[in-house]
Amino acid sequence: MSAYESGLKRPGPEYLHYLCSVYRVEPVALGYDGPCICGHGHRMPGVVRGGLQEAKPDDSPDSRELWVKPPGDPSGDGGEEDENVLRRTLLKVITGASVPLTPQVISAAENIRRRMDETLVSTTVSPAMLDHWEESAASFGRQYMNTPPMRQLCDVLLEFSTVRQAMERHQPIDLQERLCALAARLSGLAGIIMIDLGDQRLARSFFRTSRTAADETGDRALRAWVTAREALVPLFYGDPREALTLAKKSRDLAGQTPCAAKAMAPVVEARALSMLANAGGKKDVVDQAKRALARARAAFAQMAPAQQEDTVFGYTERQLYFHQGDALTRLGQTIEADLILEQALEKYEGDLLDQTLIRFDRAHCRLLEGDGEEALRIGQDAIRRVGDGFRTDIIIRRAVDLARAIQLRCGDIPGLREFQDRVTAPAEPEPENPVEAEII
Repeated sequence: MSAYESGLKRPGPEYLHYLCSVYRVEPVALGYDGPCICGHGHRMPGVVRGGLQEAKPDDSPDSRELWVKPPGDPSGDGGEEDENVLRRTLLKVITGASVPLTPQVISAAENIRRRMDETLVSTTVSPAMLDHWEESAASFGRQYMNTPPMRQLCDVLLEFSTVRQAMERHQPIDLQERLCALAARLSGLAGIIMIDLGDQRLARSFFRTSRTAADETGDRALRAWVTAREALVPLFYGDPREALTLAKKSRDLAGQTPCAAKAMAPVVEARALSMLANAGGKKDVVDQAKRALARARAAFAQMAPAQQEDTVFGYTERQLYFHQGDALTRLGQTIEADLILEQALEKYEGDLLDQTLIRFDRAHCRLLEGDGEEALRIGQDAIRRVGDGFRTDIIIRRAVDLARAIQLRCGDIPGLREFQDRVTAPAEPEPENPVEAEII
């Protein structure tokens, strides 16, 4: 009771029902939003503290109506308007429009994430989940590499919102962990997509929500996966030391459990070390990175076959090859890196995002060997293969980095300026379509 009164803790719906029954008041009289989960009122005439009930619905002493939030209250719609924003965006993407990450989409994503945070923190009831929701999450993972990020973001967040609404209701306790695990995976996937779209703030927020959900499960492998994926935010946005810290934390969480994170974490560690070695050129850092890659290969061999085929929630052989090649490229081991990257490219079927990043790494290998013209040709080919739907922030950043590196090393070689203009040119706006205004 002391914790409730001081605001350090919040009663769950079931405890709140008991408190309301004892004090004979409605939830708002105790400082919490109503109505009670029992669906009935608790006030009785002449009972102490009954008069503290604020006159939201009706001031009559025998009123037992439940208070419904007014339509103007944005927190009272259960997130429907945010879902509508995502549905409208999804419809535009499906009709072929090039849709940027607009403030409306960012706001909708943040609102959905915040509601999930509030649900995870406040609820003590057991959530539930249907089997096909878990299959949907697995399907999103399989589609990740071949679906334009904005379209998949809408799909993932709509499913995420549905899971949040399920967690608000009293559910059988035996399914609580499954629902929290699903929330962790969907929020983590949203964070991954936000990295691709270039919003590191929202990416970090979604990973924070994912951690909160994963902590409710006690699943070490899942918690390690979330941390390893979160390490990609500082890795891609120029803070290798933070990425290194998170990678080591993920490795510790995984422990001796054969799982995706046990292979993924040392790879992130190696890539972070390679960035530090590239900046400082220290031989001991290079040796550490190579030892980390060796640990990753050993851990990958222990993974279950199903995890070795899952691009997002597991870790595939082609990803291992790609990430090894990326680390070796930054370490300046161009011959070994180019050989591994070529093998990685051969293993990919579809997966346009990773293929494009692999081509940029191969271009950097050529540049380090002094062949700026070949590096530019490979970079131009990589951009030419990418449609507007896949020209995400991470691809544009890598293309800009390649152009800048070519210019610093080789000067303004023929074709470089055209490559820079093509990379930085905004996508052509699509014509307005009346169907875009409708809701799916």
